[in-house]
Amino acid sequence: MIHYNNVFNNPNIKWIAQGGQYFIYEHQEDLSVSPYYANTAYFMKEMNVKKRQVLVQLNNTATKIQAGAMQWMSGNIEMNSGVTGVGNFFGKMVKGAVTGESAAKPIYTGQGYLMLEPTFNFLMIEDVAAWGQGIVLDDGLFLACDSNINESIVKRSNLTSAAFGGEGLFNLCLSGQGYCVLESPVPREELFEFNLENDVLKIDGNMAIAWSSTLEFTVEKATKSLMGSAVAKEGFVNVYRGTGKVLMAPTIPGTGMSNWNGPEQTTATK
Repeated sequence: MIHYNNVFNNPNIKWIAQGGQYFIYEHQEDLSVSPYYANTAYFMKEMNVKKRQVLVQLNNTATKIQAGAMQWMSGNIEMNSGVTGVGNFFGKMVKGAVTGESAAKPIYTGQGYLMLEPTFNFLMIEDVAAWGQGIVLDDGLFLACDSNINESIVKRSNLTSAAFGGEGLFNLCLSGQGYCVLESPVPREELFEFNLENDVLKIDGNMAIAWSSTLEFTVEKATKSLMGSAVAKEGFVNVYRGTGKVLMAPTIPGTGMSNWNGPEQTTATK
């Protein structure tokens, strides 16, 4: 038996969200700041730049995570690489290369606790089943999911999507019953949510971080003519058509309002 002290009862680490077997914890302050870094750390705290971690509570269950994301684990937990052979490994390498995810996602099974590495990114837990046939993710958002969640690669509807939409040609799609954890560039409360019913959503730029697999994604001219697009100063837009849901991050660097929010920032991963 393990007795935990200053882990779950740490006043500086706040539990902020939970879904399924996943819990998100947020470090309220960086208590190990050097004098030379104190000024920066103070303003980071004021601007909600905080370290966040995911705790997975396994109860004879299993989870898949990004390779290298594990910080510590306790209890009767076993890990396997998620790779079943050479062919399977190369297939996962190709899948990872086109989606921005790790080539292999290790699977942790058993009973106990699994804590993931801290990140400055915002973390969000999604019920995959609530997205219907599946949720398509922007590159690099995946952090963890239940082991029974199915992974597939979704190809864009047209090559223009990759050339002008600011997106890659392939994306990771999760489907099935269970939960996933995503790393978002903005907090959940800033995300716009659009629920389409046989309708069309057009977004100027790659600001959609997730969308239903039932939606058709294309990139089209903002107007019917090139002259009209030039006059309106709008070239190509990302178009989501059909029935489903889209999550959009409206305040990430590169949007029209980014100059109002100060200089473009880089995001630390640990």
